[in-house]
Amino acid sequence: MAKLFEKVNFGSLELANRIIIAPMCQYSATDQGEVTYWHEQQWANYALSGAGLCIVEATAVQAEGRISYADLGLWNDQQRDQMWALLSKVRQISPMPFAIQLAHAGRKASTDKPWLGKGQIAPDHEYGWNTVAPSELSFAAADLKPHALTLDQIHQVQADFAAAARRAVEAGFDLIELHAAHGYLLHQFLSPLSNQRTDEYGGSLENRMRMVLEVFQAIRDAVPAGFPVGVRLSATDWMDEQGGWNVECSAGLSKALQMLGAVYIHVSSGGLHEMQRIEVGPNYQVPFAEKIKQRVSIPVIAVGLITEPEQAEEILQKGQADAIGLARAMLYDPRWPWHAAAKLGENISIAPQYLRSQPHGLKELFHPFKAEK
Repeated sequence: MAKLFEKVNFGSLELANRIIIAPMCQYSATDQGEVTYWHEQQWANYALSGAGLCIVEATAVQAEGRISYADLGLWNDQQRDQMWALLSKVRQISPMPFAIQLAHAGRKASTDKPWLGKGQIAPDHEYGWNTVAPSELSFAAADLKPHALTLDQIHQVQADFAAAARRAVEAGFDLIELHAAHGYLLHQFLSPLSNQRTDEYGGSLENRMRMVLEVFQAIRDAVPAGFPVGVRLSATDWMDEQGGWNVECSAGLSKALQMLGAVYIHVSSGGLHEMQRIEVGPNYQVPFAEKIKQRVSIPVIAVGLITEPEQAEEILQKGQADAIGLARAMLYDPRWPWHAAAKLGENISIAPQYLRSQPHGLKELFHPFKAEK
């Protein structure tokens, strides 16, 4: 069997294969952080894809923690109830597990939808607000300086992550991913390029890791025992010469997260600084996943211009990662797992309504994930 179609466990959660739909912001929520019809069709589309797991887009734990005014939130019970209703619909058509990524954008908040323009929206604008961060350092030179969080405000952020985690469980999600990547608030605490605090949350590597570890522990304390919680990291700032966060720091953090009970590490990179210089190409982030995998015993998810089934399979066969995260590739081809199964000669479970679509000469490729009533 191709490793891509082997089962994998993220803690107590067993996945049918190792294809992970990575979280992708849709910028399609109401300005109250609530799901819309866009999410209904998008989640249903994900559910019918044949992937092993879908991780829903970055979802803010505070209103001011949204990247944009059109981001999802989980800071109140109404948002929770609407997600529960939507997941209940999706589960009528597919048993695929759904996860949610909990996040806070920090200094990268208060922006417009990306197709409407880039950059920060001023706090006096209808859709803008004041941003927060570990220190009064803006992401871009043109941005207003964020407010440096006080200790009380840090503890409130931690409490809000925990509250959102409880709501995620109540909404029916099967797993929670903590977003500590891409230059958002938790990543901002990790990197010395954005964290110049002089208290217990800044300075040394141990202090800069404290926020992520405490938020993770707060989530673990808030959810039922054994409920799976993973973490997404930016392995590097791509700013090594400037003393930024790097893969060695990420490996140390990953080991500490494993000790606290993380069920996987999802390895991405970048997003912290506007002067980053990323060397983009096929598999460009896979070496980071491989280095972290050498230091932990929990599964590691690799991402980054992985577009072809043979490419994904080779990563797994080489032991560079344990699962493959797909984002833009899934937007472009929502049936990517079907086509991967055909190329690699493997079976895949799909909705019985689609059985007639299997390629000529591959009559054993598709089988239903549940019997027709």
